[in-house]
Amino acid sequence: MPRLTDFVKAYDVRGLVPEQLSEDVAHALGTAFAEVIALPDGKHRVVIGHDMRPSSPTLSAAFAAGVAERGVDVTLIGLCSTDGLYYASGALDVPGAMFTASHNPASYNGIKLCRAAAQPVGQDTGLTEVRDLAQWLLDGRSGLPTTPSGRGTVEARDLLADYSSFLRGLVDLSGSRPLKVVVDAGNGMGGLTVPAVLGTAAGLPALPLEIIPLYFELDGTFPNHEANPLDPANLVDLQQAVRAHAADVGLAFDGDADRCFVVDAAGEPVSPSAITGLVADREIARARAAGDRDVSVVHNVISSAAVPEVVREHGAVPIRTRVGHSFIKAEMARAGAVFGGEHSAHYYFRDFWFADTGMLAAMHVLAALGEQDRPLAELAHGYERYVSSGELNSTVADQAEVLERIRAWAVVRGAGVDELDGVTVTAPEASRPMWWFNVRASNTEPLLRLNVEAGDRETMTQIRDELLELIRAESISAGEQQERPE
Repeated sequence: MPRLTDFVKAYDVRGLVPEQLSEDVAHALGTAFAEVIALPDGKHRVVIGHDMRPSSPTLSAAFAAGVAERGVDVTLIGLCSTDGLYYASGALDVPGAMFTASHNPASYNGIKLCRAAAQPVGQDTGLTEVRDLAQWLLDGRSGLPTTPSGRGTVEARDLLADYSSFLRGLVDLSGSRPLKVVVDAGNGMGGLTVPAVLGTAAGLPALPLEIIPLYFELDGTFPNHEANPLDPANLVDLQQAVRAHAADVGLAFDGDADRCFVVDAAGEPVSPSAITGLVADREIARARAAGDRDVSVVHNVISSAAVPEVVREHGAVPIRTRVGHSFIKAEMARAGAVFGGEHSAHYYFRDFWFADTGMLAAMHVLAALGEQDRPLAELAHGYERYVSSGELNSTVADQAEVLERIRAWAVVRGAGVDELDGVTVTAPEASRPMWWFNVRASNTEPLLRLNVEAGDRETMTQIRDELLELIRAESISAGEQQERPE
């Protein structure tokens, strides 16, 4: 019997099929989800969606059966993006479950869970309790008492057109100048949602966009490349297509289409922090126009220093938080923040139940580009103020010992240290040019992740190299390290 602690992580469920995530496991998790989340919240319906992976339909059906056994009704929305599931949870005001392993290889699947109105379910908000009850059921220690209401109903419903209309209502692209847009769906759910939202597949009016599709065929074996746009290798086809078609912009979605990565007309990536700044600018202006006085924007600890600068320049309050969607969503809801962004290209919106949606972020980029005549590279330049290393991973034998060495390194240099998420070290105030870095442990792998940013490339390179040498001094295997960028 699999141990759920091996693959039920801080934010979601992610495991090998069927060795870890089998139909029996999905059924037990569905039963536990109904018992721990739905019923205590007074909700007697759960909405369930799934991506295009071969195992997703059967796993989601097993989960639905487990939910229904507890007397909770189920609405199945079938193939959808993760933000499509969040839309359903918000619009129907019911808890939800999305079967996807996002950008993981085809041998994996997973579940992203939420409470009603797309509120997060993470390690501190119910996921631990769901895991433990499911394990108890799988171990056969006992059954749950029979529900007096009997078995719940299971119905199918198509919400794609409603989802598309809702997003169109948040960002108006009808007045854009004509744009040529290459979209790489990576054989993931963007192949379903892009034609519906940006095209006419959902019966909506045509927009002034010429969409050039790459890998729109839904195929959970990912025959062309991994559906992970943060890996530069997976952007090569998009970059080439943007240049070949003389397009204005390129968009790349991950497997479940909740993340969106952007490249400019030259095929050069636009950093997620720059996109965070650009969208924050627009959402702050939108909130001000609606009469909001106290406007805030959430960003995680490894977003560029340019993000809080932009937020302050536009009269709003930046709020720094831990990495991870459950933490950001909770902080946004607490503060009523209009927008939130992460380095991983997750973007969160108050008007989307504080949930993340790559499609809505993409629409903001297209609107910002289409309402003026400058190219995207020029438009984004004001939001890309510093030089970043990107995320560098190192496998180490003793993470705690390495982090202690980093704290000592910072103390010797008189640098500031905080431990909101991992260890963040900031240059002394008098230091010019500025620099900072964060080192944090992976939630899922024996890795330390390093991000460095500085005012110029020379300083960034110097700090990066010093830290990599410090981190990797006692690495398990130098061959396991990610290559250092040029």
